[in-house]
Amino acid sequence: MTVLLDELLNTIGDDETHPLANLLETISILIEVYEQAHHPVADSPAHEVLRFLMQEHNLTPNDLPEMGPQQNVLETLNGKLALNLTQIQNLSKRFHVSPAVFF
Repeated sequence: MTVLLDELLNTIGDDETHPLANLLETISILIEVYEQAHHPVADSPAHEVLRFLMQEHNLTPNDLPEMGPQQNVLETLNGKLALNLTQIQNLSKRFHVSPAVFF
């Protein structure tokens, strides 16, 4: 399923109106449900997951142009701004993780 998810992310790109966007979201949810059932992990807010991934990859807010201006990154890291679908798709591609980790 994650291979299919990656293929959909590559096909859809940033187009939230793409005909396959709903399928991508459905598959993300199915992966999330499976992971929760078979590999439970303590839930973490999206901004904490992002902070962890940034630390693991030695990144600064300036290193994430896919999230928009640096101010957006800072507000997201502080929990003031939620990630949108496009950002989640871009971050999952960049870090090679399931989009479900950001939900």
